[in-house]
Amino acid sequence: MLGRITLAAASFILAGHAAGAAEIAISCGAVGQELALCRSGAEAWAKKTGNTVKVVSTPNDTNDRLALYQQLLSAGAADVDVFQIDVIWPGTLGQYFIDLAPYTKGAEKSHFPAIVANDTIGGKLVAMPWFTDAGVLYYRTDLLAKYGLKPPATWQDMTQDAERIQEGERKAGNDKFWGYVFQGKAYEGLTCNALEWVDSFGGGSIVDGDGKITIDNPKAAAALTLAASWIGKISPEGVLNYSEEEARGVFQSGNAAFMRNWPYAWSLGNGADSPVKGKIGVVALPKGGPDGKSTGALGGYQLAVSKYSKNPTIAADLVVYMTSQAEQKRRAIEGSFNPTIPVLYDDPDVLKAVPFFGDLKTTFVNAVARPSRVTGPNYNEVSNAFWNAVAGVLSGRQQAEAALKDLDGELADIKGAGW
Repeated sequence: MLGRITLAAASFILAGHAAGAAEIAISCGAVGQELALCRSGAEAWAKKTGNTVKVVSTPNDTNDRLALYQQLLSAGAADVDVFQIDVIWPGTLGQYFIDLAPYTKGAEKSHFPAIVANDTIGGKLVAMPWFTDAGVLYYRTDLLAKYGLKPPATWQDMTQDAERIQEGERKAGNDKFWGYVFQGKAYEGLTCNALEWVDSFGGGSIVDGDGKITIDNPKAAAALTLAASWIGKISPEGVLNYSEEEARGVFQSGNAAFMRNWPYAWSLGNGADSPVKGKIGVVALPKGGPDGKSTGALGGYQLAVSKYSKNPTIAADLVVYMTSQAEQKRRAIEGSFNPTIPVLYDDPDVLKAVPFFGDLKTTFVNAVARPSRVTGPNYNEVSNAFWNAVAGVLSGRQQAEAALKDLDGELADIKGAGW
């Protein structure tokens, strides 16, 4: 196992060395501006405290990242002091992290209580909220104006509008143009997208808060059937291999009318080199019909300190700095990362940089959670089964009704006598 860990660690990108009292290694994602903003924040802390930082870039695919973390932590490796962890991982990895409460001086009280509760396992604050997320709908403001359209209220409206714009733009000469792009690859991102479709139709959240498996129902089937109809019509078949960055690449190059993504894509889409700068709008994701609701999946990341760290007190100080109000404000303005501190949603500087943070505050606060808390350590198996079932429907290998019936049985086997 140690050999595999060494090979995995060799793929890291290391940077940020400097002389100082202690060197703290922090793992960071690298989607969009994640790595650059993590590095600049950590280096600012190092300059302030006299310590040094080693910024470790981890795989963008969350499945690969979790597997790497589990390898490192289960072996008791001290390679990484501070881990960037997904909002769904505190229950899975919490046993490997220290209780941060003795170090925060109550700073967690200024964050969204629901996220702090999510990060509290067995009475221990195993992570501090860093940024939150919810899926949103991006659209081209110039194209909706060109075709006399408003942002779609329902997924059915989005389907019709995407078809119309796609047809018009292709007739105008852009044969690469598509109506809608999203994260259709079989991975955790597809779980987020599909959960949004299903919940928006009133089909529930796969497993309810009491642990009951609910996914095999007609509303969930209707949601997945509509999504499958997009493939090859308003969405390229290649979307079945898209994660966040592939979808952003198509939209930002000017070749899509609509895109589902996280808020980070806003600042990049409005960058100086973006072909669609100033032509982007953001709204809540559409409802699943007139009686449906708008649903964005809860995402986001936390920072945690490994119990194997040789310098836990200094590592905890880095976490407190990185999750502070000042640092979250900087990241919101420079990278459109959603703060986990409510007052920043009313901050004039933040709203000037990312206007939709104010308009969609309710969306972010009420995002639907994946069933990670109720399914506990079985969540990864649950999500894996779900995204594979959805992938089968999107690719046309199976009808939604049959896929959900099979999924129900598979989830029952995973649950066994209890989660």
